[in-house]
Amino acid sequence: MALLESKRAEPTVCHISAEPELIHVDCVSHIYPDGSLGIHNLCFKVQEKEIVAVCGGNGSGKSTLLEHLNGLLSPSDGCVSVFGKRLDAQTKKSLWKDVGIVFQRAEDQLFAPTVLDDVMFGPLNMGMNIEDAKQVAFESLKAVGAEELVNKMPNYLSGGQKRLVSMAGVLAMKPKIMALDEPTSDLDPNHAEIIEKIILELKNKYGISVVIATHDLDLAAQIADRICIVKSGSIIAEGTPAEIFYNSELLEEAGLKKPKIVQIYDEFCKSRGLERKNRPVTVVELAKCFTCE
Repeated sequence: MALLESKRAEPTVCHISAEPELIHVDCVSHIYPDGSLGIHNLCFKVQEKEIVAVCGGNGSGKSTLLEHLNGLLSPSDGCVSVFGKRLDAQTKKSLWKDVGIVFQRAEDQLFAPTVLDDVMFGPLNMGMNIEDAKQVAFESLKAVGAEELVNKMPNYLSGGQKRLVSMAGVLAMKPKIMALDEPTSDLDPNHAEIIEKIILELKNKYGISVVIATHDLDLAAQIADRICIVKSGSIIAEGTPAEIFYNSELLEEAGLKKPKIVQIYDEFCKSRGLERKNRPVTVVELAKCFTCE
C-alpha cells in the first residue's frame, strides 16, 4: 500500500524494514540562511541495492533532500545516519567517498583541463597513485560509454556528454550510494535512454544503491524499486511504482501527471469498458496486458 503522510504536524516515521539501511534521514526541519523552511517533518531511507525515485514538482524539496545524503546540508533539527553511524563533523569528512552526488548542472562538477583529469581527481584524492587512478578513470568512463571522451576538454562537451562524465567521476570513487539530481533533464531522448540504462547497471552490475530526484515520472516508473512523493518539503507518500502511480488523488495532490504507460492503460481500459485488473508501469508490463486483455 502507498503510505499517505500529508498534512502531518509531527515528523514522519519510517516504517521498520528487515532490509539493511545504508542511509536514514530524520529531518524535523532544515532552515535556509534566509530563514525560509526547506524540507521538514521528513523521514527517508536508502536500502542496499535499490533504486529510489524522489518525485515532486519544482521547489518541492527534492534537491535539498539529496544534499542531506552526503553532508552537503544538515538538518537544523534532526539527524542523518549513514551505515549506522550518525553524521557529525568528523564522519562528514570521508562521506564523499561512499555517497556520491551528480548535480543537475553537470558543468558544476567539471573543472579539470581534460575529461581524464576530471575523472581521476576523486581517486587521486583517495590516495591512489597516478597509474591506478588512470586505470580506474578509464574503467569508469567505459562503464558509462564515454571512453572516447577521455582526452576531450569538458567545456566543449554536449550536455549529455557532461552528464556521463560527471557520473564517471563519481563512479570512479566506487561509492556505495549514488544520488542524481534530475538525471535526464534537458537531454535528448537518446542520451536520456543511455542514462536510464546506466542507472540500472549501477544497481544490477555494480551493486550501487541509486537515489534519483526527478519530476520525470516516466523515468521513475521504468527503473525505480520505490517511489517517494515530495510536496512542500515533506514526503507525503511512498510505495512501489504501481502503488503510487495508480493513485490519481495522490498525484493530483502533488501536482504530478501520471506516467505515459499508466495513462495509456487507463485509456485502453476505459475505451473498452474493461476493469483495471493490472497496474502496468513499464513498456514490457503494458505489452503483456494488451496480450491478456
